[in-house]
Amino acid sequence: MELKLLRIAKEQTEQIEIRCHEITEEVREIVAFVKTRQGQLTGVQEGKQYEVPVLDILYIEAVDNKVFLYTKKQVYETKQRLYELEELLREKYFLRVSKSLLLNLMKVQSIKPALNGRFMAVLQSGEEIIISRKYVPELKKALKGGVS
Repeated sequence: MELKLLRIAKEQTEQIEIRCHEITEEVREIVAFVKTRQGQLTGVQEGKQYEVPVLDILYIEAVDNKVFLYTKKQVYETKQRLYELEELLREKYFLRVSKSLLLNLMKVQSIKPALNGRFMAVLQSGEEIIISRKYVPELKKALKGGVS
């Protein structure tokens, strides 16, 4: 695959164009990465594809080798892996809080201690998320000084 980068004048609109013989998994990954950087993820619900704004996502969870995006009213499946989303969304205040969950810290209403060194995050939607004790130090660090 050939890659071209062209610098344009400030008054021109920036754009990305992908030309390919067929839409392969590699091309889909590139598109997903670009969309993430623009602040949206691709989600599937009942066979239809949707663009989900990152700002609307409460948390992202991996269940049975599938990854789901949870918003206040909807749940979407995404083809991206949790570790990929963790890396892509680190700058957007998402933090891993358990082996299978990324939490949008901007959607947390409160955090309180739970049993066995774990914490409980109460989201703006009223949902409660358990934060595994392994991830509590990273959470404290993120809350004190921002997400790394």
